[in-house]
Amino acid sequence: MLALGLKGAAEMHVTLEDTARSRKSGTLDVLATPALAELIERCCWESVAAALDEGQVTVGTRLDLRHNAPTPVGMRVRCESELVAIDRRALTFEVRAFDEAGEIATARHDRFIVDAGRFQQKADAR
Repeated sequence: MLALGLKGAAEMHVTLEDTARSRKSGTLDVLATPALAELIERCCWESVAAALDEGQVTVGTRLDLRHNAPTPVGMRVRCESELVAIDRRALTFEVRAFDEAGEIATARHDRFIVDAGRFQQKADAR
């Protein structure tokens, strides 16, 4: 059952494939913001997946991300989320991310609960 305060966590090890240079979001070999955004989304959707009805999933609808510190290749990054708002099928999460040296990012992420089959059919029809 979904409840306010539900927490989640996800981790990654930064590789060359995760860098701004590889993701074409910059020219440096540091964790790319798009790779961090993926970790944040994974952290949030995984945290609520077991609480959803059969056939339901969540889709991301908004991400307000502040990426405040660089993380070099080789470091681990940990993301922590908390479900802070539920409005029918709309979910809002507060998120913090850390590397081995400290906090690197904060975010607010919105997700929406959908029926997986119907959502995929709608997308395929586009």
